[in-house]
Amino acid sequence: MEIFKLKSFLDDKVLQYNNSNFIDSDPVQIPHLFTLKEDREIAGFLAATIAWGNRKMVINNCTKMMMLMGNSPHDFVMSHQPHQLEKLENFVHRTFNGGDFTTFIRGLRHIYTNHGGLETTFKEHQKDGYLHYSINQLKQKFFEVEHQQRTQKHIADPLRNSAAKRIHLFLRWMVRNDNAGVDLGIWKTISPALLSCPLDVHSGNVARKLGLITRKQDDIKALNELDTNLRALDPSDPVKYDYALFGLGVFEGWK
Repeated sequence: MEIFKLKSFLDDKVLQYNNSNFIDSDPVQIPHLFTLKEDREIAGFLAATIAWGNRKMVINNCTKMMMLMGNSPHDFVMSHQPHQLEKLENFVHRTFNGGDFTTFIRGLRHIYTNHGGLETTFKEHQKDGYLHYSINQLKQKFFEVEHQQRTQKHIADPLRNSAAKRIHLFLRWMVRNDNAGVDLGIWKTISPALLSCPLDVHSGNVARKLGLITRKQDDIKALNELDTNLRALDPSDPVKYDYALFGLGVFEGWK
């Protein structure tokens, strides 16, 4: 497909899917439950962390997470007593279990107490036109708390060849202001131009069908290839096309 025709096609699909109707079936609804910036950050971070598998199950388990924190995620993270973490022990979403959940609560408190919060941590490590290094540094600081080694797998690292789909999804929610009420756009210190597409099996398959990716694996090389092509289509807001790729894959059955 010629580049101008591809851009026109994808721009139309963005308009079709990047609207408030998208929220009802997507985990982005979880940070939308809150108004306080820090509540939205923490709710979004936790929701994105378990955003894999059946979307209805993801949303149900995200809602359960919020309930276990008294629907006040920032207050719970910052003010919880050790015994209050006991009620998290039975939580499970696929391979993310109660032990992982409690580690994430402690890791988040560490980030807000000692590193200025999530936005500051990502902002301070922007590098080379991407947020890959920021993710790497967030992971290192996050796991300065005592933790089991297995829990580290729940924050992917682009510097270790991962496309890091879920953390890029979280960053899209926080950074991108779509003027459509879906992405929250509450972080003003990071440019949407630096965002990377949350690459998963659906967006990857559609991207390959459209010639946006040639690499077969959904790894960091494929993500960089996709980012380069999406930035050529819209340098200021490249990840808006995540809606087009995801919509074509999930709602229209492109494979």
